Parts: sequence; structure tokens; C-alpha cells
Amino acid sequence: MALRDLIPRRRATRSLPVRHDEVSPILALHDEMDRLFDDVYRTFAGGPLDRFAPATQGYMPHMDVSEDDKSVVVTAELPGMEASEIDIALTGDLLTLKGEKREEHETKAKDYVRTERTFGAFRRTLELPCEVEEKGATATFKKGVLTITLPKNEQARGAKHRIEVQAA
Repeated sequence: MALRDLIPRRRATRSLPVRHDEVSPILALHDEMDRLFDDVYRTFAGGPLDRFAPATQGYMPHMDVSEDDKSVVVTAELPGMEASEIDIALTGDLLTLKGEKREEHETKAKDYVRTERTFGAFRRTLELPCEVEEKGATATFKKGVLTITLPKNEQARGAKHRIEVQAA
């Protein structure tokens, strides 16, 4: 910076040079407002507005995958759904579950009628741990739990490799 830049000028038409390391009061106010809004939204996480999260986000079923010598078993929790609302697709080693969950509750009283509707479509794809045979696959749906049994193919049944652990 030159020495001339530090000397105030008498002419009103020319402005003083702006140093880049100084913060404008407007920018400081803007940054402070951003910080305040971030703090407010952060306090709602896990708070009173979290009960609205399922209505604004997609439904994602909980799934478990287990494996034995003969088959791979996938279990998915789909409460409130019917078997006809579930679509299962097996493509190679990818298993895809799709569906749409719809619920409607209506409460009638003397003074009011209250209706609540929730909709949630889901699509979940998972990679299977081994190759399976499509022909012997079965799926059962009972009390909101979907169980898919996928028999392993011959190569996957015999493909057990044992690795010895050596002490160092």
C-alpha cells in the first residue's frame, strides 16, 4: 500500500480506498444472521419439529440380510402394507424392493372432523453377498414382515475358503 492511500483527501467526490481486510458492517450483520438461523434450525434436530420428518421424507423400510450354507434370507419390515403393494425384482446380484405406503385416519366428533393422510413411496436396492438362483426364490408376507428366501447357486454353495490366522 502506498503512503498516498493513507492520507485523507479533501475532495468529497473521491472516496477513500477500501481495505480488503476490513469487514463491512453490512457483511458482519449478514454473517451474524446466517449464524443465528443455523443455530435455530440446529436446535430443532431431535426436537419438536422432528415429528414432521416422516411426512417430508421418503419411507425407508428396515432390512436384515442373513446367510447360511444353502440360501440368503432378506427380511424387511413393512408395517401397514399389503402384499399386493410390494414389488420385488432380482437382477443379477441386486435385489430391489419397491412400494408405496398409504395411510388415512379420520376422527369424527361432535364439533369437528379430523383427517390425516400420509404417503411414502420407497425403493431400496441391495447387493447380495453371493450369486443366487432366481427360479427357487420365494417371498412370504406375514404381519407386516416380508421374508425373501433366495437359494444359492451351486458355485456359491461350495465356495467356502478358509484362511488360517498366524500369530505374529
